[in-house]
Amino acid sequence: MEHLIFFLLLSWMSFLFAKVEIAIEGQRGWAEKLPTWHLPKGHRLSKLLVGGRPLTGYHVWIQIFVFSFLHIVYLFTDFNLKVELVLLSFFVLFWVFEDFLWFVLNPAFGIKNFKKEKIWWHKDHWWLIAPREYFIFIPLGVTLYLLSVGIVSY
Repeated sequence: MEHLIFFLLLSWMSFLFAKVEIAIEGQRGWAEKLPTWHLPKGHRLSKLLVGGRPLTGYHVWIQIFVFSFLHIVYLFTDFNLKVELVLLSFFVLFWVFEDFLWFVLNPAFGIKNFKKEKIWWHKDHWWLIAPREYFIFIPLGVTLYLLSVGIVSY
């Protein structure tokens, strides 16, 4: 039951945030037209933190916000490695699921337009049927989760 609740909450939160981002960005993804700072694709921080996409104030602050929000649990309990692994797993998987749902739920895209030639910010980082990050972060998130529940030992 614990696993089902984790997945349902992850899916629900990803859905909600995808809807928020669609309302904020509309048809223009990657904060392209948002009134925030943008570092160029070639900037070393853009390369390091977002794989060569333009790093934006929006992305920096929203990542910090979600990461911090997840850690509110430590107001109510002591630090615990199992809890931290669950939180890190949730954080990693949340962004992959949310990103995918942004396309699925966005009237300007939809699943039919989930293609590298239609998505400029994923175009140079596309592997087979999805952005490279999906292939990296889904296994990472699942591994963190499996470590947290003791299925994989560390």
